[in-house]
Amino acid sequence: MPSRVHPGNFYALLQSPQLLKQLLMIGGMDRYWQIVRCFRDENLRADRQPEFTQLDVEMSFVAEEDVLQVAESLVHRLLREVVGADVPRPFPRLTFAQAMERYGSDKPDLRFELPVHDVSAALANCAFGVFSGAVKDGGVVRVIAVPSKHALTRKDLDALPAVVADRGAKGVAWCRLGAEWAGPAAKHLTPAERDALRAATGVDEGGVLLFLAGPRAVAVPASGDLRLHLGKHLNLQKPGDFKPLWVTGFPLVEWNSDEKRWDSVHHPFTAPVAEDIPLIETDPGKVRSHGYDLVLNGFEILGGSIRIHDAKLQRQVLRLIGLDDATIDARFAFLLEALAYGAPPHGGFAMGMDRVIAVLMGLTNIRDVIAFPKTTSASDLMTGAPSAVDAKQLAELGIRLA
Repeated sequence: MPSRVHPGNFYALLQSPQLLKQLLMIGGMDRYWQIVRCFRDENLRADRQPEFTQLDVEMSFVAEEDVLQVAESLVHRLLREVVGADVPRPFPRLTFAQAMERYGSDKPDLRFELPVHDVSAALANCAFGVFSGAVKDGGVVRVIAVPSKHALTRKDLDALPAVVADRGAKGVAWCRLGAEWAGPAAKHLTPAERDALRAATGVDEGGVLLFLAGPRAVAVPASGDLRLHLGKHLNLQKPGDFKPLWVTGFPLVEWNSDEKRWDSVHHPFTAPVAEDIPLIETDPGKVRSHGYDLVLNGFEILGGSIRIHDAKLQRQVLRLIGLDDATIDARFAFLLEALAYGAPPHGGFAMGMDRVIAVLMGLTNIRDVIAFPKTTSASDLMTGAPSAVDAKQLAELGIRLA
């Protein structure tokens, strides 16, 4: 935000209001909450808006379980009082690794099952080169078993490669079970491999096996997209059915292949699991964090973490994501100094209110519950914003265009 009082200078705060919430906890407040209007000035992903409303909660002297219980109680009451859904507690939980392995997504829709199975070991020596080649190259073979009661036509099957193309997947192989197995991969499967697939998936006669093979980074999320497509196509997402899920144990960082550095999965103030701290220097990709998301019907409605409350560890994590000490001191000296005085364990969460309302109403896009929403390109068609600013206005703000 440009300053009129200090031309050429700008107001900016990384992860606002995250750091301010932490400073309140460090300063002696035991709890904090606010409903706040936020602005996200970034390239928007699907179904996001520049403006949104969220509930922020922060608490001191808490562990992860304490925060989960508070958030779960809130969502349970919302479901009961707003839509009359008395969802059983405790909500089910999966680690990030478990969610990705079973559903191919860190926000799976549990209104239907259709799990994903890893059959890499069973097909490592398969005569079908697409399968065996993927395993030989260090990739995986994943399969979804569609029961015979859900009829998939040849037209349906031919449309599936387009579903996963955006992930970089090269196609979807399939087999239909029967007296004779049918499909592009069927003739390459030995009796032993067919038995292994039956045992792994529980597929019935007349059912269809859908295969994705390739690098793990491609095949796993592609299998999640395929599963979600099947849920919609087969009408398995029942209106009025609400299935919450906690996803915990997110990685602390993920590798940014474009910039050749580590990025925070939640944010750089998320606490790593204590037993994984030694791995920060030796194997950062294996460090788990105290980050957590609450998922409802395939949408993340709430996310948060336990925060780092040790100055030395905070500096170590900031170095991990590519910041040198000079940059760290320039940007975060106020936080590190506060932590050095002694900070309580603290953590919290933020709930996207627009998202919650949309999910409770059975809608899939938050634009449907926001007055004067922006387009997917972050434009306001009514007012014409964003628009060019004349030279006089730029001069008042101390801004010069190159």
